[in-house]
Amino acid sequence: MKNTNIQWHPGFMAAMNLELKQNRADLIFEKEYNLNTKPLEIDLLVIKKNTDIRIDNEIGHIFRGHNILEYKSPEDHMDIDTFYKVGAYASLYKSYGNTVDSIKAEDITISLVRESKPDGLFRYFEKHHYIVSNPYNGIYYIDGNVLFPTQIVVTKELDKSAHIWLRALSDKLEKHNMMELLENINRLSGKADKELVDSVLEVSVNANNQIIEELIGDYNMYQSLMKFMEPQLLIREKEAMKKGLIKGIHVTVDILRDMGRQDDEIKTILTEKYEISAEEAAEYL
Repeated sequence: MKNTNIQWHPGFMAAMNLELKQNRADLIFEKEYNLNTKPLEIDLLVIKKNTDIRIDNEIGHIFRGHNILEYKSPEDHMDIDTFYKVGAYASLYKSYGNTVDSIKAEDITISLVRESKPDGLFRYFEKHHYIVSNPYNGIYYIDGNVLFPTQIVVTKELDKSAHIWLRALSDKLEKHNMMELLENINRLSGKADKELVDSVLEVSVNANNQIIEELIGDYNMYQSLMKFMEPQLLIREKEAMKKGLIKGIHVTVDILRDMGRQDDEIKTILTEKYEISAEEAAEYL
């Protein structure tokens, strides 16, 4: 059963920051950038401090001064309406400059990011005579009927060694993918990088529960996992214990009610048996 509570977007923000770390000092990252009102929100805005710099990471080769990124998690659709919506966001962003035409149209780019290739969208491009090029693995430039330079990034097609962080945002990882991710995490030294990678790792762990359970079952693998992700594993264990406790309390309440016990008496029994406060016990009645 898939975990529907995975926070994909924070993982994406962190992964992009890690992807562009070689140019981090030259960039400004604005996550969930609001366009006037809350519903109009750019997933990630990356601004070059100096428009003349060239981004080392190939995802950033298209970047200009103001770069708008839209991320879709594995279960989200990316279709022609998504394409136009992000184009509209870019247009609004341009129009909200401090003065008339202070943000130049030619200084804006759009990037749409998704794990798998949106085949329906690419069929639309072909049918409507857009020009699609593929300069790098997993990166598609879209030309023709576009207002701004636009690329679609298909993360599972990206080079494995060069894009470990974005490729980690998947619910289809295999054991060796997880171990490679952990090894890359081990190579990070800076505090900022380690904080960012926590968000990526949280997504990978929650989206690939079965792999984690298998790795935990192997003692040697478990030792490796604990080295890299002890906080995440401890949280999982605490959550599992909490779920077991809650289930136990509900069963106890049902049994006591079947026995004819009153709420006040049940509350007292719960506080003694499970070492919880009277207020907490009252929530189960």
